[in-house]
Parts: sequence; structure tokens; C-alpha cells
Amino acid sequence: MADPQEFFALFAAERRPDPYPAYRRWRERWPVAALDERMFVVSGFAEATQVLRDPAFGHPEPEYLDPADRLPDQPVDASGRVVRAFLSLNPPDHTRLRRLVAKAFTPRMVEQLAPRIEEIAAALIDRAPAEFDLMTALAKPLPVEVIAELLGVPLDDRERFAEWSHAMARALDPPFLQRPETFEPAVRARQSFVGYFRELAERRRREPGDDLLSALVAVSDAGDVLSEGELLVTLTLLLIAGHETTTNLIGNGVLALLHGQDGLKPLGTEGENAARVVEEVLRYDSPVQLTARTALRDTTLGELAVPEGSQAVVVIGAANRDPATGPDPESFDPAREPGRHLAFGQGIHFCLGAPLARLEARIAFRELARRRPDLTSAGNPEWSPTTTLRGLAALPVKSAGQHDH
Repeated sequence: MADPQEFFALFAAERRPDPYPAYRRWRERWPVAALDERMFVVSGFAEATQVLRDPAFGHPEPEYLDPADRLPDQPVDASGRVVRAFLSLNPPDHTRLRRLVAKAFTPRMVEQLAPRIEEIAAALIDRAPAEFDLMTALAKPLPVEVIAELLGVPLDDRERFAEWSHAMARALDPPFLQRPETFEPAVRARQSFVGYFRELAERRRREPGDDLLSALVAVSDAGDVLSEGELLVTLTLLLIAGHETTTNLIGNGVLALLHGQDGLKPLGTEGENAARVVEEVLRYDSPVQLTARTALRDTTLGELAVPEGSQAVVVIGAANRDPATGPDPESFDPAREPGRHLAFGQGIHFCLGAPLARLEARIAFRELARRRPDLTSAGNPEWSPTTTLRGLAALPVKSAGQHDH
């Protein structure tokens, strides 16, 4: 058995700037490790892929909550079961909910956003002075603007929207990494968010627009519709998954490029290589570092027997740098043929928002290449205190200024 303390030490604050050497040492010793009889850590690529794809692994069933134990505004169904987003459900509930959401959140809807995303990204970059914080100027506001626009959130409310998202994201770390001071603000943010969207959804029912919220309110599949609780947890998921992770993808990507000798050059003068760079960032410094699954029956992982009810923690950041993903996995190579990575998961839970995240990051990188090709570092980056979602709080950069485009 592996030492749990050694595992927790992988996520120590001093390792945050670069946890990967520690991940590598761990993975080389234990692609699958048992911390105790019921807790397994998975860091090898093949084993992580198995956990994410194998129907023997899933999520615990939603619990029944006594009204006295419920958090304020927590959506529950008619029988008192907690309503959870489809991301943390098993079939058939997962299948039903994901199908409904996918009918509203279509690839066509995503592609139609491209011109608007370009407009927002260009305006944000042009507005930034010669020296600026990339996170504040571009990586944070771009995804908020996009998801708010997608959901039809009024312009004046977008700042609040970003604050709620950030507070809720900080509570996504697993219990062994949670700090009490992040839990309270997350609960308050979720209450505000749910209250806000309950009202907005009601408005869209009366006067539908051409936004995703109106589509989700109206979507039906053979008479099946989203209940109010399902709609609210889906919106919470879309906000956090659609905002925080894309912010991190943009920040981590620019940092990786600036650490290289050529700065933004690998993107191409017109950003024509942006799609390839996005895939390499997803592999090299994934915005989502951890995910967990529960064994739904007795099964095995590598040589280890995994009893029903055990938890498997998948360290995506370690699995993505397994030599099985391609040659020289520890180096950031923007010219690498897009290879295999687990940044968006695998199997039935593959990220529904992957096309949107890729599109936003691609456009952000492309516009930077066009408008600030001489971008360089202007100080030390500062990392966010969360582990599950890996990203920067600040990234000081500078350039000679705008380039006409």
C-alpha cells in the first residue's frame, strides 16, 4: 500500500508551480496505488482510461436528504433525493439528462458563437495596456462573457456571475484537500446563483429568447423535460465547467508558450497553429487535474482487486504525461501531433462543453498571435489555491502594444 500522506503531499502549496516531477515519480512507482482498502489512486494513462470508460466505475447514487439537513435552496426531487448534474450521475439518469441538455447545447450553437468570441477577444486584447495581467485582461473575462452571452445573462449582471463561479469552483476540491474557509462562500454563492437563475428561467418561460437558457427551458425529448431542479444544477455545471476551466486553459497555455524560447511564435503569425497548441496545452498542463469514480461492483485495476463502493481518484495531470501518450511527454512541444490526453475525460462522461472550450482557447491564442505577437513575461505568475482545477490567479505580461488588424 502507498502512504496516504505521500499522496496528499503531491498537492502541497509549494509544489503548485510545478507538481509534475512529483507526479512522475509517483506514477513510475504506482500507476495504480491502494491508499487503504477503499481508496485507490490512478496515475497511469491506461489505468486512468479504464476507470473513465469502464461501466464498472461510476458515481454513488444521489442521497435522500432530511429537510433539516438540506442546504438552503438545494434542489431535491419529489422523493427528497438530491438533484445532481448529469456529470455525477450513472445511466439511465445520466443518459436521459445529458440527451436533453445536448439537444439544446448543440455543436451548431457553439460554432455560431465564433464571430462573437472573436469580437470579444479582440476588444479585450486591444483594450489592455502595454504591460498587463493576462488573467484579468483576457483569460477571466472572455469565458464569462461567452457563457453569459450563451445563457442570455444581462450585461449588468456579468460581474456577479463571475464572482459566484469563482467561489463555487474553489469548493470543487475533494474533501481531503478542502479548507473550511472556502466552503461557506461556495454555499452562499450557490444560493445566490440558484435564486438568480430561478427568476431568469421563469422570465424565459414567459418570453423565450434565442439563448441557451430559453432552449433548456423549452427542450423536450418524447415529452420528457428538465425539472426546475435539473435545470438549475445543469446551469451551475455549465457556469463552472464553462468558465473556470477555459480561463485556466488560456492562462496555462500562454504561460507554457512564454516559458519556451520562441514566445508566441509557435502559434504562427496569423495564429494558424492555435488548434494544435490548444491540444498540447490540454495534455501538458490540464485545467482539470483530478476526477473521482466509485466502483459500482467488485472489479480490478491493474493487479489490484477493487471492492464495490471503493473510490478511485484519477490524477489526470499525471496520466497525461505518461510516456504512453507519446514521446518526451514532460516537454511542452507546440509542434507535437495532437496526441492522446484525458483533459476532457473519456467515455459517457466526455465533456459536453469540449467544442466550446477548444473554440474559445483557439480564438484567444489566435488573436494574441495577431495583436500581441511580441508578448513576453513581466514578472512571476501566481497560482490559484485550488487543486482540482489548475490555473493562475495572475500572469504579468508585456508587449510593445497593439498591432493593427
